[in-house]
Amino acid sequence: MSQTKGIWKVISASSMGTLIEWYDFYIFGSLAVVISTKFFPSDNPTAAFLSTLATFAAGFVVRPFGALFFGRLGDLIGRKYTFMVTLLLMGGATFAIGCIPSFETIGYLAPLLVLILRLLQGLALGGEYGGAATYVAEHAPKNQRGYWTSWIQTTATAGLFVSLMVILATKSILSAEDFDAWGWRVPFWVSIIMVFVSYLIRKKMDESPAFAKAKSEGKTSANPLKESFGNRYNLK
Repeated sequence: MSQTKGIWKVISASSMGTLIEWYDFYIFGSLAVVISTKFFPSDNPTAAFLSTLATFAAGFVVRPFGALFFGRLGDLIGRKYTFMVTLLLMGGATFAIGCIPSFETIGYLAPLLVLILRLLQGLALGGEYGGAATYVAEHAPKNQRGYWTSWIQTTATAGLFVSLMVILATKSILSAEDFDAWGWRVPFWVSIIMVFVSYLIRKKMDESPAFAKAKSEGKTSANPLKESFGNRYNLK
């Protein structure tokens, strides 16, 4: 396999996972109006909608913590397995949001569960992006790393596009009443299919050559955060 063909295989596997994770992330925001009527008290629609947006924002707040946690995990056990974990975590959380009973059924447990799952989504996304970019960079030629890793950011935008297409397709197939009753859950459920396909693809990928070499030579870091930020020469 040529080097170019090999890097395109890495890009495809990494980008597909990133697309799916951003799809999962954007679905919630795109359906915020509907979600506010399902998981929050209906006596004050404005407060319900603002609560939904706050829950959506919570996922962004925890992203840096996900990057730190899964970044460290990637330095300990490898890039491949770490971003397989983030993919499954994001997909599982998204599917679960689509299964949560409404506020009318389980009361305040509904918004609590949604918040917890949104936090898990944020943690997963924070770890996914850095992990995928690192995985691609360590496969790419040294003088082309910027170009190849840029594909990861491109597919993040594609995730928004796909999420909107799935929502529009679901709305076009179902009646307005059916979409409001249960159809809004379908885009969340669709995620698990895409995650399964991406997981199978990533499972067949090899570990990052740079990490595999460091591991075989016993040069992996036991405390990457401390070594990165605790050394003043690294802060220049």
